[in-house]
Amino acid sequence: MGRKILFITTDQMRYDALGCNGGHVARTPNVDALATAGIRYERAHGQSVVCMPARSSMITGQHVSTHGVWMNGVPLPADAPSVARHLQEHAGYRTALIGKAHFEPHLDPNREFYENQMVRRGEHGPHRGFDYMELATHSAHGLHYGQWLRAEHPGSHAGFYENLQSDLRMNDAVGGDTGAIQVCHNPIAREHYHTDWVADRTIAYLDSLEPDDDFFVWMSFPDPHHPWDPPASERGRVQWRELDAPAGYPGSREACERILANKPRQYLDYFTGRNVSNMEAPARFAPASLGVDQLREIEALVHIENELIDDACGRVLGHIAERGWAEDTDVLFTTDHGELQGDLGLLFKGPYHVDALMRLPLVWRPAPRVAQAPAVVRAPVGQIDLAPTFCEIADVPAPDWMEGRALPRDSAEAQTQGRRRTFTQWDSDFGGDRMHLRTIYRDGWVCTRYLPGTVHDGSEGELYALGDDPLQHRNLWDEPAHRATRDALVEELQQHGPPEPTTRRPPVANV
Repeated sequence: MGRKILFITTDQMRYDALGCNGGHVARTPNVDALATAGIRYERAHGQSVVCMPARSSMITGQHVSTHGVWMNGVPLPADAPSVARHLQEHAGYRTALIGKAHFEPHLDPNREFYENQMVRRGEHGPHRGFDYMELATHSAHGLHYGQWLRAEHPGSHAGFYENLQSDLRMNDAVGGDTGAIQVCHNPIAREHYHTDWVADRTIAYLDSLEPDDDFFVWMSFPDPHHPWDPPASERGRVQWRELDAPAGYPGSREACERILANKPRQYLDYFTGRNVSNMEAPARFAPASLGVDQLREIEALVHIENELIDDACGRVLGHIAERGWAEDTDVLFTTDHGELQGDLGLLFKGPYHVDALMRLPLVWRPAPRVAQAPAVVRAPVGQIDLAPTFCEIADVPAPDWMEGRALPRDSAEAQTQGRRRTFTQWDSDFGGDRMHLRTIYRDGWVCTRYLPGTVHDGSEGELYALGDDPLQHRNLWDEPAHRATRDALVEELQQHGPPEPTTRRPPVANV
């Protein structure tokens, strides 16, 4: 017999956002307590650094080149493999996803995809193996959250930052105290904001279950993804004027340009605004324009959103205890990808395979009845390992279509499993620019090979020794002293990395 599973995800959260991972700003006692009692992974890496490919890897247990969602805007087929469906069909689990799904494009004006059709149809699934779905995104438009907010609290939607302009481009409006991009003071009541709504609706779903039901509930928070517009009533939690500049910020425009000039061209092109290669950044945005105060305000708002998420997790965990399920419930907490948040002078995300985006918070607190000793695992693991872990918890075999393995419970098991490397992929065709990045992490090294496209000719790459250079400022790719290390990692990437797809499904939207 399996155990109950609460799978908690955030959107665009850095590894160092949590206190248990060294974060010193946001107070995250509830997730930290899970880490203290369970397993904390120091080298969890995403298989992609943008939403749709990463989330597709989580639900399928497959690398990006296998499930085929190679960039945002490429929908995961409705009949694609799903761990939720596997648990439902082979272990009798009740399954639900509450919050952000994003296996299908948000930018869907014709309501082609079921995630965007549900509200109009008055439905909540079933879809992708989930008996029940109640969906939210970063704004108050569409999906179940937007419908609820407009019906129950008319006018509250008006305080959110409008992420898209009328021409469906990303908004470059500024706000807050410092005129920071994609920031605004949101007057919405905290209890009506989507973070608390996701927790409330998760609790409501749990209350629909029978005491003996095994469940797989994916509680998926839209924050701390931009825009940064948490309830204004909560802004006092973290005062931006009391913060230092983000730890990864080089300190000046000149320092940023000096570091970025030693990397492949898309870094400096984005920084200066010559070419915005991130489909979720405004087309006219140049990170070089950011002032230190603007970065500090964004940093504060991110940490406020992280604290609200932790509070919401505490409420749901408390309710699980009230239902008498605490001893029998495994809890996993992670995110889909990170956020640059001032590292290298950059913001948002894109074709940049650095720790700020690839390295993920990941905590697994097994059900207390299994008597798991607390552990810290430093060996590399990936998002493809989540689905097989859910199968192990449910006591059903992982199907052949899953490419990962159940997460190791301690360092000894990680060594037995031979965990030495992870892989991250990037492909994009954005504004006519095609980029293809292939990355291996192994033994403290990050090596990225660039395949030929319209921006790179195939000779470029990145190589970093994280022990000496944790912020990845010094690209060693062309340094003769590190040529042998580079060549060995490139060979390992080619031999053991995910196979290249022969065809790619076309994107139908940018996000």
